[in-house]
Amino acid sequence: MLYAFLCYNNENAVMSWSKEEDDAVMDRLEVVHERLRKQNKMGPSLRLMPTTAATTLIKEKDLVLDGPYAETKEALLGFYILDCESLDEAVVIARELGQANPGGAYEIRPVRLFNNDQIAR
Repeated sequence: MLYAFLCYNNENAVMSWSKEEDDAVMDRLEVVHERLRKQNKMGPSLRLMPTTAATTLIKEKDLVLDGPYAETKEALLGFYILDCESLDEAVVIARELGQANPGGAYEIRPVRLFNNDQIAR
């Protein structure tokens, strides 16, 4: 089963990290990533640009806004797609990722693939 791991954290805190602090977190995450790749569980993972770079379409009003729609302390900063045997395994992996990158939350959501086309570059 594919699961999306939606990575939420306090954007102001994360964006205030020094390059060294950010590199240290990414190095700790890479240890987990490498293990997941070896187990053929790792799918795409993306780090999103800051919410200040976001644009939101309010569908009901056909209104386009600069920035994110939600006014929250924590923002969606990135996500993973992982192939897990069960939700229990997904929770174990989320805990491991959380130890490497503390703070915030991982929302784990099953994925139903509806379009498997690759993006042409």
